[in-house]
Amino acid sequence: MADRSGLKLVGLIFASITLAVMLTTGMVVKGYADGVYTLELTAAEDDKG
Repeated sequence: MADRSGLKLVGLIFASITLAVMLTTGMVVKGYADGVYTLELTAAEDDKG
């Protein structure tokens, strides 16, 4: 059976990864909502000027 300090470390690692994923997802969603990112623009369309 694992000791408590090992389980706390594993929990902290998983919590950190979860927080990082949530923050990244929130930033991407906000970027799409603000119009910073778009799904329609491609590299070929960008070169047309």
